[in-house]
Amino acid sequence: MTEPTDPDTEATDPDTEATATPPGPARGRAKPRGRWPAVPVIPLLPEVAVVALGGVTGASARYGAALLWPTAPGAFPWTTLTVNAVGCAVIGVFMVVITDLWTAHPLVRPFFGTGVLGGFTTFSTYAVDIQRLVAHGRAGIGVAYLGLTLLAAFAAVWSAVWATRRVLAWRQA
Repeated sequence: MTEPTDPDTEATDPDTEATATPPGPARGRAKPRGRWPAVPVIPLLPEVAVVALGGVTGASARYGAALLWPTAPGAFPWTTLTVNAVGCAVIGVFMVVITDLWTAHPLVRPFFGTGVLGGFTTFSTYAVDIQRLVAHGRAGIGVAYLGLTLLAAFAAVWSAVWATRRVLAWRQA
């Protein structure tokens, strides 16, 4: 005669000396099956939509820059360096303007800061450019590009923030 099986008990493996776990509260925390966690999806839709729209806009602008100023294989990637530095400068100006001068609509920052400028600037192309330089036997140029991009990005943000605050202070005086 066979015993009825309980779907809530786990099988025992005699080789591992594991025992069946009893059903009920003693098992620990219950995990609901077949349900998504409670996440407020609907309120996030406007932010996701504006970031996506801004990202398409910024990425299209970057693509346009690459078409206008192409980089030959193994050559120094001036276009990506310039795009990243310009994008960093613009984010510096933008952040000062929306924090010190203008109370922006809640969707302006995700659209322009995260979307447009996030799509315009590019870490992935920067990394691929370094990989291509190394693959073409120009590892030294790749390392120089790596450092120069970081310096240019930080200098662009800092300079833009400083200059924008100086202009705003001059206008208020």
